[in-house]
Amino acid sequence: MSRSKEVTVLSRFYRYLSVFLQKLLNFSTMRRLLTRIVNRVLLRAQFPPAMAIETEIHTEGRRRLVVGLGNPGMEGTRHSVGMAVLAALAARLGVADGWRGDKHISGEVIVSAARRTHVVLLRPRLPMNVNGVSVAKAAGKFGIKPEDILLVHDELDKPLGKVVLKHGGSARGHNGVRSCIDCLQTDVMPRLRVGIGRPAGNAPVERHVLGRFSSAEKKLLDSVLAESVDLLLSQLSQDDSQQQHPSSPAGGAGKT
Repeated sequence: MSRSKEVTVLSRFYRYLSVFLQKLLNFSTMRRLLTRIVNRVLLRAQFPPAMAIETEIHTEGRRRLVVGLGNPGMEGTRHSVGMAVLAALAARLGVADGWRGDKHISGEVIVSAARRTHVVLLRPRLPMNVNGVSVAKAAGKFGIKPEDILLVHDELDKPLGKVVLKHGGSARGHNGVRSCIDCLQTDVMPRLRVGIGRPAGNAPVERHVLGRFSSAEKKLLDSVLAESVDLLLSQLSQDDSQQQHPSSPAGGAGKT
């Protein structure tokens, strides 16, 4: 092949590649835009005035909201490991049978307590990409500030067995966290990131995150859930002054 033909072929290749990448970028941008629109539409639905249980939580002590991000109906998958952590937390608090549906926030909640802190546990009943709608509505209904919301979610970039507490910052590609940031209009929410690891070889990421834990992974999962609950309880039982002014900067890594 002559030099001029090689240049022509390369030129065409780079042009096609550029067009492909642009289309891919546009698709990703459009999907985020559509998700944001859905968030806004769903957030317009109003909830009624606080009832007895909500009034009770407004009395004394600090209020915290702990959210297990995930997909309803897909409990047990890697992407919904946040829900598994929340179930383990409810069991540790002795309130595992207390879940009740709340149509006004599109989720299931438990109201409990950890020392001087009133705790609302939330399992959104909306798809992961719009979990933030449930979180924002629950925060409004129970009078909880964004910095007092703990998001529990899966983390691709951490191996299974690695659990990290992060004090705010970007979504790092997690659609559920991105929805929460969009709906709450802030990124100050601390997160408990539970490692699920990346798929081996060329296996699709989507199939990996939506798949269930393997037999080998399940052997490790119990200790992961126990460690996650320990971290959550430690965070929830901190003094008010420490919670109001966390020592780690936004976006910084916390405990492992």
